[in-house]
Amino acid sequence: MTEFDVQGVTVSELARRFGTPLYVYDSDELIGRLTTLLDVMHPRLEVFFSLKANPNIAVCALLHSRGARAEVSSMVELTTALRAGVAGEDIIFLGPGKSRAELVACLERGVHTIVCESFGELATINELAGERGMIAPVALRVNPSFQVKGSGLTMGGRARQFGIDEAQLLATPDLAERHPSVRLMGVHAYMGTRILNADAVANNTERILDLAERISATLGFPLDLVDIGGGLGIAYFDGEDDLDLAALATRMNPVVGDFATRHPGTRLVMELGRYLTAMAGTYVIRVEYTKTSLGERFAVADGGTNHHMAAVGIGSFVKRNFPMLLLNRIDEPASESWHVTGPLCTPNDTLGKKVELPPVRPGDLIGVLRSGAYGPSASPVFFLSHGHPAEVLVHCGQPYLVRERDRPEDLLRQQRLPDLTAVAMPRAN
Repeated sequence: MTEFDVQGVTVSELARRFGTPLYVYDSDELIGRLTTLLDVMHPRLEVFFSLKANPNIAVCALLHSRGARAEVSSMVELTTALRAGVAGEDIIFLGPGKSRAELVACLERGVHTIVCESFGELATINELAGERGMIAPVALRVNPSFQVKGSGLTMGGRARQFGIDEAQLLATPDLAERHPSVRLMGVHAYMGTRILNADAVANNTERILDLAERISATLGFPLDLVDIGGGLGIAYFDGEDDLDLAALATRMNPVVGDFATRHPGTRLVMELGRYLTAMAGTYVIRVEYTKTSLGERFAVADGGTNHHMAAVGIGSFVKRNFPMLLLNRIDEPASESWHVTGPLCTPNDTLGKKVELPPVRPGDLIGVLRSGAYGPSASPVFFLSHGHPAEVLVHCGQPYLVRERDRPEDLLRQQRLPDLTAVAMPRAN
């Protein structure tokens, strides 16, 4: 009987030591993914890790140790990146609804740029920087007039909360003059996510670089930075193929090279989250019960959509299954159709429908593969008060607990019970 393992550590050993449900990350896959990308892409292109995909501090620190910078979108993500060893000059902060406290933190921590998403935000940045006698470095997030094809989720080219419309920016050539405590220094555009076609990524990049040149020329500021977004996809479902990295480099490197020659002092940024982390993660659940209902088989496990909402195809019109595996018997052929469900009191708690697996028994371990991105942090982990699962990073053949499982006392610590025996005073007429 052959078991799934990570760097020689079997899944049974991981489940015994750390319990289930459990996220397991393979450091070899994380490092290899980033290293290969940096090796084949144009050397002027910097990779910024998008913490929203996986905000675990150990994952961030590992990727940073191999050359990744950080893109953050909240106070906690900023703190995580800093504690993971990323310097402020290698951090960019974006998001459409930044608080004043977050903007102040960006100024005080010396982030490389604040990616501004509205005229109102630009005015607030100018105010806060002026109060502190500072000049705030700002890149403008543009909502382009064009859309990119081949994206699983379109982020630009239509009415969005993200960025400032291209036409609005081009109509305000005096924007820099109106904000004296701001230094406009770059352009950011993010067109979509889960793009699996190399030509689509390259075409997207080409159009963003052209847009950045037009915006900077019209508004009269230097291009110290251009963030082309990212959106490199991972194939999860039947009929999908992983992005051809060699084809991407062949198609995209000349585009980046031509721009880099024209702008030798510009930082060129590609922000990636899913592409760096998805393949490295496995969500491990233990089957508690098996049953049949109206002739269909159910494997009821100790974890479900409360930890892995992405696996149910959120945002897709057609719900499709992430790849799944019976981890403790991977050499046994799949011969039966199973619904894999979790512990929640809702029929929506179904990780996989009609998944082809070997005969499943209570105690078996099922893995949802390619789960290193948008796992627990993008899931309702507090539903039914189950809490956050444990997370383990296997590095150099050793498993490390990099996030403890939530315990009942963890979930109850911030709740407060008032004195409900107090007698209410009569209301005045």
